[in-house]
Amino acid sequence: MNMAEYAEGNKLFKTYFKKNKESLLNLVENGQAPKALFIGCSDSRVIPDMIIQSNPGDLFVIRNVGNFVPPFSPDEDFHSTASGIEYAVSILNVGEIIICGHTHCGACQHLFEDIDDTPNLIHTKKWLELGESAKKSAILSLGINAPQEELLRLTEKLSVIKQIENILTYPNVKERFEANDLHIHGWYYDVETGNIEYYDADTYEFLPLKTLISHSDKS
Repeated sequence: MNMAEYAEGNKLFKTYFKKNKESLLNLVENGQAPKALFIGCSDSRVIPDMIIQSNPGDLFVIRNVGNFVPPFSPDEDFHSTASGIEYAVSILNVGEIIICGHTHCGACQHLFEDIDDTPNLIHTKKWLELGESAKKSAILSLGINAPQEELLRLTEKLSVIKQIENILTYPNVKERFEANDLHIHGWYYDVETGNIEYYDADTYEFLPLKTLISHSDKS
């Protein structure tokens, strides 16, 4: 895309804005009150609002390389993802946290590649350490000689579970979660089909998100 295409896109959006002006201005006048914190990957193929058809104001979104969640660190360094988590949980008081991984994740793929000699990736190499435990667990489960695609898909799913563990190291997240005032979900989005799976902590497996629709209808 060039700048003219971006301008044309904004022109089209203005049609949407005009049609939904009342609800959009209500978000300005009354402030945002998102239902969920959505932590997803920066991958350009994964658009949170699009894959679940949410509306403006529904999601407070954090996107980073690999949808990783760094463990809580009580220092005064710059922590973008941590700051977003604190703001969503402590200020916006969201009731849900969704950590969404996806297939064909470049971050997980690079866990299996040597980038030590790649220049200008000092922050990326450090950040990828957050996926190492998922990689090791996948190798232990399938073996180092397992087909690469199987290793990658399992690493992507295990990483989602690891990020759930990491987010529970944040004091206010843990406190609200244990009080049943905050719910945490692990999702896995398939970029080839558009399907989403959710992690079921009772069965230790990822199940189709669409099955929750039928469960909701029965309740």
